[in-house]
Amino acid sequence: MNRDHVAGFGLGLLTGAVVGGVIALLYAPKSGKVTRQLLKDAVEEVADTVKETASGVVDTVREAASEAGRKGHVVARAVKR
Repeated sequence: MNRDHVAGFGLGLLTGAVVGGVIALLYAPKSGKVTRQLLKDAVEEVADTVKETASGVVDTVREAASEAGRKGHVVARAVKR
């Protein structure tokens, strides 16, 4: 699987988890105070997941840019010869 497929799958998984969690919380028979706390906890968890995912994406982009730079140098040297 290439990186685009992995990123798309991860985004779909995250979106599904968030939507499912919100629906479950809204239909759960709990008090407003408890539900608000559960929503707050869920949002914090999603925020942490997004930060981790973004960090991974940044690392992937840096690696791809570095690789492209190396390949560019190789091509430039070949053209000069």
